[in-house]
Amino acid sequence: MTRLIFSELAGDATPENVADRLILPFHARQKARQRITLASGQEAGLKLPRGTLLRGGDRLLATDGTIIEVQAEAEPVSTVRTGDPQQLARAAYHLGNRHVPVEVGDGWVRYGADHVLDAMLVGLGLAPSAEIAPFEPEGGAYTHGSHSHGAAHNHGHDRDHDHDHDHDQVKTKALNSAQTHDHG
Repeated sequence: MTRLIFSELAGDATPENVADRLILPFHARQKARQRITLASGQEAGLKLPRGTLLRGGDRLLATDGTIIEVQAEAEPVSTVRTGDPQQLARAAYHLGNRHVPVEVGDGWVRYGADHVLDAMLVGLGLAPSAEIAPFEPEGGAYTHGSHSHGAAHNHGHDRDHDHDHDHDQVKTKALNSAQTHDHG
């Protein structure tokens, strides 16, 4: 029996075409080349373009036409919830300053379980909760779709780019919003 090799994303595949599932935690969904075991127990290989970041719901195509769907495995995470947007931004800032992958939701920030980071956020007045949940962190500023090309890959965009929005106007709106926030 020939081992299946999944080498590309199958973006146009429908759920009816999916033959199996691949359930992986976040750290494994970042590896482009690895041996994998499908949910059915079948062993296969993953040989994707370097820098590919698999997301839950992505579909992969094997060399023989087999299609599988990726599922984010539930794993130990810490989640900080707050209704205070400034506190949430502060948590995201401090986690990002440590280059920690974070998942951002409505009123919450999630990161891989780490007691040192939990203590840091407690020191900021937040209460992280330990959970077992799928982890789908942000892909980064230069990520497009399911593919992560790394921070150095920017598709030719310069800092001095020219298109139809005014960066100063965006900064002013953000500052005005922060200054008018009422904690009452």
